[in-house]
This record gives sequence, C-alpha cells and structure tokens, in this order.
Amino acid sequence: MKKSVFKILNIVAFSIATLSFTNCGSDEPSIIIEEPTSEVIGNLNSGVMSGNLEEDFTLSSSTIYNLSSSFIVQSGVTLTIPAGTRIQAANGGTNVYIAVLKGGKIDIQGTSSNPVFMTSASGNPGDWGGLTICGDATTTAGVDAEAEVGGFIYGGTNDTDNSGSINYLIIKGTGAQINADSQYNGVSLYAVGSGTTISNVAVINGSDDGFEFFGGTVSASNLYLENNEDDSIDWTEGWSGTVDNAYISHTVSGFSTVFEGDKQNNNPKFNNITAVSTVGGTALQFKLQSGGTITGLSLTGYDVSIDMKDDGPLTNVLIDGVAANPLLSYTNAPSVTASDFTWVNSSVSIPTSILQGTVTGTVTLDASVSYKLNSSYIVQDGGELVIPAGTKIEARNGGTGVYIAVLKGGKIDIQGTATNPVVFSSAAGTAGDWGGLTICGDATTTAGEDAEAEVGGFIYGGTNNADSSGSIKYLVIKGTGAQINADSQYNGISFYAVGSGTTIENISVINGADDGVEFFGGTVSASNIYLENNEDDSVDWTEGWNGTLTNTYISHTVSGFSTAFEGDKDNLNPKFVNLTAISTVGGTGLQFKKNSGGTITNIWLEGYDLDIDMVDGGSLDNVIIDDVSASTTADYKTGTKVDVSTWSWKSAGL
Repeated sequence: MKKSVFKILNIVAFSIATLSFTNCGSDEPSIIIEEPTSEVIGNLNSGVMSGNLEEDFTLSSSTIYNLSSSFIVQSGVTLTIPAGTRIQAANGGTNVYIAVLKGGKIDIQGTSSNPVFMTSASGNPGDWGGLTICGDATTTAGVDAEAEVGGFIYGGTNDTDNSGSINYLIIKGTGAQINADSQYNGVSLYAVGSGTTISNVAVINGSDDGFEFFGGTVSASNLYLENNEDDSIDWTEGWSGTVDNAYISHTVSGFSTVFEGDKQNNNPKFNNITAVSTVGGTALQFKLQSGGTITGLSLTGYDVSIDMKDDGPLTNVLIDGVAANPLLSYTNAPSVTASDFTWVNSSVSIPTSILQGTVTGTVTLDASVSYKLNSSYIVQDGGELVIPAGTKIEARNGGTGVYIAVLKGGKIDIQGTATNPVVFSSAAGTAGDWGGLTICGDATTTAGEDAEAEVGGFIYGGTNNADSSGSIKYLVIKGTGAQINADSQYNGISFYAVGSGTTIENISVINGADDGVEFFGGTVSASNIYLENNEDDSVDWTEGWNGTLTNTYISHTVSGFSTAFEGDKDNLNPKFVNLTAISTVGGTGLQFKKNSGGTITNIWLEGYDLDIDMVDGGSLDNVIIDDVSASTTADYKTGTKVDVSTWSWKSAGL
C-alpha cells in the first residue's frame, strides 16, 4: 500500500478555515492520505492473477491463485513466488498466460519438498499459455524484436542480462495454439541472459514445446520434460546456453522430437541427456545450419536418432566428441534417470525394461521383467542375445520400425519350455503391428555371398552350410508382418542363409500380415511348427533353401490368405515330414513358382479349393509327395494329421 504525504500549499488557508486540526509538535498542518490499492494488487490479495503488474509483489504460499487471463510483469517490476505456491490457470487457451517483459523479473523460490505449481485444473495439453520471459540478451532476430506470442519486445546487447531466478517449478497443461505457426510453450525464453538462473523445472503435458529458447545466453539445469507434443527442447535465433541434466519422456504417440534446433548454430551445449520413448518417434532434429555439442546422451525407444532435416552437416552436431551418426542409436547407460526427479508430481510410470539399439557382447534377459520392444533391437556380429524360459517381450505397434534382428556372425539363444514358452507379441497381436524376427547367417544361397536382404539392408550368405546362428526353442510370435513397400514385408521369422548348425524347435507364428516363416537360401531345419492365420504364405522359401521341416501344422480360418506353402526359384529339394494344413475358408494349399519343388512325406491337406498350384508351369515331378510326383487332381487326405493337442504352449500370450 502506498502512502503519500501532501503539503498543504495554496489550499492551506481554506483547509485551516474549514477543518479543525490537532497538531502535535509542528506548527504546519499536514494530511496523510491513503491512496486506493490498484485493481491488479487488489485482485492478487483476493487470489486472482490478472492484468499488468506495475509494482513489486510477493505471492503467498498459503493462497491458491486463479490465473484468469494474462498476467504480465512489466519492466522494472519483480514478481516473487515463494516455495509451495500454487497457481491454477483457467482453461482459457491463448488468453491465459504469465509473461515477464524485458526489464522485468520473476523469482520462483520452490524447493524439492515444496515446488511451485503452475497448472490448469485438468493439466491437459493446450489448456493455457504457460510462462514467457523476455530479456535483453542478443538474438539473431535483432534488438527489440517482436515475439511470435503476445507481440512482446525482446532482444538487446546485454548477454549477462538477469530476468530473475526459477527453482523447483512444475508446469502442466500448456501450449495453447495461436495459429498454425505460433503456439505458447511450457517455458518460452526470448533473449534471456546468462544472469538468469533456471534449475529444477518440470514441464508436463504441453501441446507444443516444453522449453523453447529464442536466442539469448541463459542456461538451465535439471529439467524433467514429459509428453510435450511438439519438441521437448527447441531453440532458434542463435541461442548459446547450456542444458545440464535433462530427463525426457514420451509415452503418447505423435510428438515431434526430443530436440529441435533451427537456424544459426551458436553451439549450445547439452550435458547428461536421457530421453525415453515407448512410442517410437524422432529423437534429435536439426534444421538449416543448427547444431550443438552433446555429452552423455542416452536415447531409448526412438525410430530415428539423428535427423538433419535440411541436410546440414553432421559435423555441426558433436556427440561425445564425435560428429553425429544417424546410423547409431545412442543407447548408452543413462546418467540421468526419472528417479532423480522425486519432486516431480508425475502420474506416468516410466518403463525401465525397454529393448532397443544393439547387442555387441552377450546380453541375457530376465524372465521376471516385462520387456517392451520399442524400436529395432539388433544383435551384431559377435553378439549374443540370451532369452530364458518364460520371457515376454511386448512389441510396440510401430510397423517396420520395430523388430529384432540377428546379423551374420551374431547369435540368439531362446530357451523356452513347453510350460514356459518365450513370447514376442504386440499388445493386441494384430497382423502387421510390428516386424518380427530376422536372422542372417553364413550358409549358401543362390543370391551369392554377402547378399543384401530385402528388409533392413542386412548382409547375409556365405560358404559355411554348418553355420550356427544359435538356438530357438518354444517361441510364440504374434502380430508381425509389417509392410515396407508393395514388394517387401517383414515375416514372423525370416531366415536369411541360416546354417544347419542352428537349432529351431517348437515355434508358433500367429496373425502375421505376411509369411509365417520364410527361408532365403541356407540349410537350417526346424521341427514342431505351428502357423495360424498368416495372411500371405505360411511357409515360404526361395534362393535354394534345402533344409527340412518336421511336424508342421498350418491353420487358416480367415479368408484372403495366399497359400499354405510357396516355393520359388531353384529347387534344391527341401524336405517336409509330417505336413498338415487345414482351411475353413478355401484358398490354395501348395504353390510352386518357376522350377521350385520339394519332397513331402505324410501329407494332410483339408479345405482348400486348390491343393497343388504349379503357377509358372513347372514340372510336377519337382514335387514328390509320398514317393510320387504331385498331382493336381489328387485328394491329399491320405496321411496322418500332426497332433497338436499336446502343444499347449502354441497360443501363449503376453
């Protein structure tokens, strides 16, 4: 409250004549007049934040403040917010925000036990406009530039400018959209200088960016950014500060990036950055000539690690002292974890058992852990992935971006049992949800040595027909077959030149959008195979595969599939012992393209419109069934059905 002391000058005579005074210790009369409190201050005293703050003010931690419209801290004014203060923003979109103008200050004094909260009632993305701070530091936009939000003026020549201090602040529900090109962020920093302190800030559920830096030199530390729908950290206009210790989480699909840098590169720095996605997406994106220096980066679950959007040089982005490499997934051990932010009031449980990246040594999973496969997980040459009985891996519904691959020279050891099979499946187990399992070996293939696979560009094929890619026992796979293009798809299991030293026993592939199993050359054999409702071919082979399948049971109850068998190209006479294929929806049983064929013993085909299809007019002599050349008129219900009544493991789920 202001007090003004007025001397009675020209009206003193009138005042003495008309008023009676008691004057103690002075011969001169004086009047003390209390001016009425301003409307903004009056509202604050009533718990309402609205209007332009034109004098210093300290909020009360015992009051819940209702932010009903814009609240703007004018130049020369400081707003102080003590620990534990709560500000509830109205769900008013772009009309509701807090802004600190150039020359103004904000002093947020939260603590780990009493952070300051700024949130809408529901905390939903886009409810309100967040916090905007304008400073006097340099920006490539120039001096006294106009912000894209609010028309605020920012930018100057004082890189050590001080806009105040922020410590232990939690912001929720921000990112209201102004137009197609402009949005409010959780925290927008316009040319804010290095004299400003920002530490321990959480931005949760923003419909635009978590933090965005428009030029300036300000740094920040200990940031927690969860489910911000555009970029978690965005910068432009030559920002040159540092971010130390940030944990970034994405559990809602459709966001833009972890980082987005734009325009000129003034080399901002990032130390100890952990980003985790359960929904894929792009991690670090750099536009135009932007870049930065990153140390201690850990990415988990992203489809794309580095995106140079406008083909800027990778040397602009240094990660642990080396130019960025889009082929690397940067799955380093995290130096920052969610548990470092115990003061954050987050309702999202961050998974710690995500599979993504590469296996270079021996990695053994734990059957007691629920694993999530969020991107590619690739066993490199010399690496081995060991998966004990009962392990369950839930694959994200991410199409071709989600798969497990074992490269040539790598191994996989799946140790399931009849009572505890290993399961790879998407949550719904719907055809095409993910890419399945691909194994590449060193055996012979008519494609030659070091051929390139149609999926992943993986290299396969050599001269070692006894090559071992490991062992698979009791594995159930569901929901595979993601399509790359019109001619290429992932299968349940793809065997590229896999050798006979590999053990494959008791496998089940259910609901695949392409083939159940496909063999591209190689000599590997398999036994006890259950294939249900795979939408292309249940068993497909090409490039001279010459292994043996023993005890194969194929079921079709959904119309529109291709075939039970499809053989293609050269015939190196693969063998099939005990084959049962049953359809309730018609279709084609066994199809042989070009000169392909094989030898089948003990066959039972039931319910197909066409049992044998030599699609390219190949010789029926190439297909020997129970010691006789195949016939297009025979009824192949002559054998004994494969008994799967004891295969209780075959339909196991997550």
